[in-house]
Amino acid sequence: MKNILYFLSIVALIATAASCAKFDDLEADPNRSTQVPPSLVLRGVLRDLYSAPWDSESQYCQYYCVNYNYYGNNEYWSGAAGLRFTTLKNVIKMEEEALRIDLPAVNAYSALGKFLRAYFYYDMTMKVGDLPLKEALKGQENIAPAYDSQKDIFKQILVWLDEANTDLAARIAVADNTLQGDIYFDGDLRKWQKTVNTFKLRVLTQLSKKSGESDLNIQQEYAKILGDPTKYPIQTGLADNLEFKYNSVTDKYPVNPDNFGFDALRNNLSATHVNLLARLQDPRVFVTAEPTSYAIDSLGLSATDFAAYVGAPFDESIDEMSTKVQAGRYSLINRARYYSSYTAENCIQVGYPEMCFNIAEAIHRGWVSGDAAEWYKRGITASMAFYGFTDAAVVNNYINRSEIKYVSGAAQSLTNILEQKYIALFMHSGMESYFTWRRTGIPAFAAGGPGTGNSGVIPRRFQYPTSERDNNKTNYQTALQRQFGNTNDNINDKLWIEL
Repeated sequence: MKNILYFLSIVALIATAASCAKFDDLEADPNRSTQVPPSLVLRGVLRDLYSAPWDSESQYCQYYCVNYNYYGNNEYWSGAAGLRFTTLKNVIKMEEEALRIDLPAVNAYSALGKFLRAYFYYDMTMKVGDLPLKEALKGQENIAPAYDSQKDIFKQILVWLDEANTDLAARIAVADNTLQGDIYFDGDLRKWQKTVNTFKLRVLTQLSKKSGESDLNIQQEYAKILGDPTKYPIQTGLADNLEFKYNSVTDKYPVNPDNFGFDALRNNLSATHVNLLARLQDPRVFVTAEPTSYAIDSLGLSATDFAAYVGAPFDESIDEMSTKVQAGRYSLINRARYYSSYTAENCIQVGYPEMCFNIAEAIHRGWVSGDAAEWYKRGITASMAFYGFTDAAVVNNYINRSEIKYVSGAAQSLTNILEQKYIALFMHSGMESYFTWRRTGIPAFAAGGPGTGNSGVIPRRFQYPTSERDNNKTNYQTALQRQFGNTNDNINDKLWIEL
């Protein structure tokens, strides 16, 4: 009897163990991999880096307007920003997978990971302000991370960019060709290193109101980059641009033949952009815009008359704007350029023309020594070339016009730099033109009318996602109180960076 009971106990134990093993097996999804090549993760992250043209961010920069309310309106946001923490988790996964396949601790993926951290945190903090950083991205270890101040976030961004530059230099020195999945530069680490330092100049420029803070060292950081091009290479021409490239199959330019019938007449260009080009007699208006039909048919003007190009005030009511568009009073998008193919133009994310204007601004402000007029000229020349204007005489005649020419020490020259930067960033680099307007007030954005919403006021920031209010309430409210003296999460409050 004892032997029988012993035998049955053993059988039960084996059965129990077997059932547990089967349960564990069932818990694992055989169709869901727990490993992935770092190149595949990188490809997805780099697609998240891309800011598309002709979207709401381009509208917030007042480049174009919607004139038909079925397709939207021109109101600024009233709610939360879309933050990039999921993408940042993927950056961490990419780095882990690079180590899993036995790459060295400092490798091409980890170097690029530092740049990507800086890039996405810059985008997020510029939109909302303080954010979790030191305690963020720890999963279940910390589900309610404290917020870091915007100043500390910028300090960390600058550290990441320096480390990315150093690590990329180290991989370039050993001819590292392991980077795969790179949709921008096809694994060219030299171009990534140039992008890192060019992006750092953007960050430093946007910190202009904090140039007196010694722990940021903005002037010294600028001088460090420009004073040692071997250690800190920067972009040297349009070929170095970080650009999203389109094709006719999987990545079509957002404005293309497929949607011509839907919105070619529903979107028109903004006065903030078009009227600036027309006032400066800038030939780029002929490329990006169409003359108004009223000017051609009723006034007898030609397509090469700058007076034929008129943009709509961005703050105009959509009903009034629609009526005037139908009457041919406002310039439409250049349909020949943007609707005739699927690859109208590459979209620059971090580019050479912008960099030239940033350097010109830094020199003008006295942060670094150099020839501001020369960098200003390079920026205009490069932007003109992007739109096909390469005749040196045409470009030089434009640059030397009295209302455009850079004059050392003149207050107007800073306005000229910023206006030319705005023109060059048309449909490029996400909200960078809005961020520059918020910092400088240049160019003058239309506001006050009913079209922008928010009682005619252009917001200064986005709200935090509701998930923060619901799941991290204490830290969320502490961050609001520290920044704004209240817990209202108001889109009209100013961020630290612009105070």
